[in-house]
Amino acid sequence: MILNTAVTGDGEPLVLIHGLFGAARNLGILTRALAQGAKVIAMDLRNHGESPHGLPMDFATMANDVAETLGALGITRANVCGHSLGGKTAMALALTRPEMVAKLVVMDIAPVAYEHDYDGYVSAMLGMELTPQLTRGEADQALAQTVKAAPMRAFLLNNLVLGANPRWRVGLTEIQAAMPDLLGWQELPGQRAFTGPTLFLRGALSDYVGAEAESTIDALFPGAARQSIEGAAHWLHADKPREVIAALKEFFAP
Repeated sequence: MILNTAVTGDGEPLVLIHGLFGAARNLGILTRALAQGAKVIAMDLRNHGESPHGLPMDFATMANDVAETLGALGITRANVCGHSLGGKTAMALALTRPEMVAKLVVMDIAPVAYEHDYDGYVSAMLGMELTPQLTRGEADQALAQTVKAAPMRAFLLNNLVLGANPRWRVGLTEIQAAMPDLLGWQELPGQRAFTGPTLFLRGALSDYVGAEAESTIDALFPGAARQSIEGAAHWLHADKPREVIAALKEFFAP
């Protein structure tokens, strides 16, 4: 499947893949900075943003979406950077189509299963009555009953389109159905270790990449470098954009 993309800049191709409930436009600060020396291809994953909705989700399928989209753009090999869900998708691409990935950055996620409970978020979003009269403030109040953190509510509400025909920019029922696969991690068909240059970039305040993941990282990505961004949590590029941009530029430099 061909994904919606935003292509910016000129140079070596660099793919950016967002996380769960995100979209290519959420990575604008990275796109603008990295496009100064690269051709940045920011992608909306299936059931996100302007890419097709109503589709099943698993990492082999989503990695294939990225590969097909690159093929449609005439790109056979690219640097790839993914955050969270996008990081798992980027890893899946590297492990199944290593010839397509020149360098890989995985931002604050590991190739392991997680126990985060996002079902409540999805249920709260699905349960919101979308009417033409709905305001963002009312939507925020409705979500606040379930989503206690204001920054997370603001992030989720980035997906809400208000107006005469209100809608969500994410396929909520599809994401809900796929949640066990998205939080999990299973061996992929044709998977083999990726030996290309790899960086696991994490937020120092985040618990998403713990010590228990290190052996799996070493097995699947031998020789992978690790780097922590001080003062950053899971959304490290939002917390410390300057430091993340510097790390990415250094790693992706020719």
